[in-house]
Amino acid sequence: MAFVFTFILSETVFSQARHSRRDRKAHYSSSENYEVEIIGVGQDGTKIMKVWGYGKRVEDAIIQAKMNAVASVIFRGIPGGHGAAATPAILTDPSAGDTHADYFDDFFASDGKYIRFINLTTDGMPSGQDRLRMSRPSGYKVAIYVQVMYDNLRRQLEADGVARRLDSGF
Repeated sequence: MAFVFTFILSETVFSQARHSRRDRKAHYSSSENYEVEIIGVGQDGTKIMKVWGYGKRVEDAIIQAKMNAVASVIFRGIPGGHGAAATPAILTDPSAGDTHADYFDDFFASDGKYIRFINLTTDGMPSGQDRLRMSRPSGYKVAIYVQVMYDNLRRQLEADGVARRLDSGF
């Protein structure tokens, strides 16, 4: 049985290019639903997930889904399922998003670093159950498959002083 992990974002963000600081902060501190389902774990330190995003246009929802995938790995973790164990969040401090707000503003900006940690996606136009027209908010809910380079992302956050190294002790 697949588990769907639902997160909450503060408001629907329709275009990555139009993200204000408040919108980006809301993305990693929560309030509108986004969903992540683990599909598998790659041998190369990657996590393969099915992720949903919302947007006025399908293209905006795809961008949002990619951000949701990376944000879930960093801030919330990934639920177990499909033979994969649950993966804890890279950042264990619940206030890390606030503590490092400037860093994550840049990280999730339209030309931000987050996209470097997405190795493979199904960027084609989703169809069927993976592309739903929504009436409230008006727009689309789409699902894409994303491979997040988990180990590389963790190493980058450690190198940038945002995440605590696993071998640093307590």
